[in-house]
Amino acid sequence: MRPDRLDAADRKSVKGFGGAGVLELIEDDAGGTYRAVYTVSYLTAVYVLHVFQKKSKRGRQTSQRDIDLIKERLKRANEIHRMKVTENEP
Repeated sequence: MRPDRLDAADRKSVKGFGGAGVLELIEDDAGGTYRAVYTVSYLTAVYVLHVFQKKSKRGRQTSQRDIDLIKERLKRANEIHRMKVTENEP
């Protein structure tokens, strides 16, 4: 994914994460469809949660395995961010 080639159609909000600011970038090329999922919930950091090649032949649906992995990594990103904020408090 080249940032100079991204437009609004290449990224979308991912549903099912309780408004956690989870976004997805989508890139199609001759080799397949690739996705990068990240969260922008924080003012001081962007956490990349998962990057993968979409293998499903069922339209745009993301596999449950990938969804579960994203949820687990979002939970971990929240923990890491809380620790970093606490470390930087006076």
